[in-house]
Amino acid sequence: MARPTQRSQAKADRRAALLAAAAGLFAERGFNGVSIEDLGSAAGVSGPAVYRHFASKQAVLGALLVGVSENLLDGGAAVEQQAADPAGALRGLIAFHVDFALTEADTIRVQDRDLDALAPEERRAVRTLQRRYIELWMRVLGDLHPSLDADELRVRVQATFGLINSTPHSARAGTSHTTDASVRPVLERMAWAALTSR
Repeated sequence: MARPTQRSQAKADRRAALLAAAAGLFAERGFNGVSIEDLGSAAGVSGPAVYRHFASKQAVLGALLVGVSENLLDGGAAVEQQAADPAGALRGLIAFHVDFALTEADTIRVQDRDLDALAPEERRAVRTLQRRYIELWMRVLGDLHPSLDADELRVRVQATFGLINSTPHSARAGTSHTTDASVRPVLERMAWAALTSR
């Protein structure tokens, strides 16, 4: 595999900086409250320079949300493949998703609020990737608890996502003393209990 040139690496870094800036700004102001100029300024470039990387503001949103959905599915699949048994796979998935929620809280807020602002094709792509990610979790949980039917597996998995995804932002908003290190073990214990309770 060819190593990236300095120019191509710089372009990739700028694109990543624009996506990171977009996550923060969209989370704070909403998609409709952010301009191309705002995105460029936050990433240290002019507004028109954004168009060297993305065709439109909507394309930025699409790259952000499709990209994070792809990363979740790929990362979850890697966790499943590397686990020695279903219990290990489930614990690994919980740790993986808690890490995602703690590091991508802004992106989660953007998806919750601005998913409908995506182009139809990208919205379908996000939905498809999300469904496959849920099905991966259902498969692992089903291997651990074969007596659970598909409906209950889906409810447990989606409820666990709700617990994990909503907590980092609300915890930080509630107190200045809350840290990722204190939230992480609580979320992992609660997610395990929600998924495996009889």
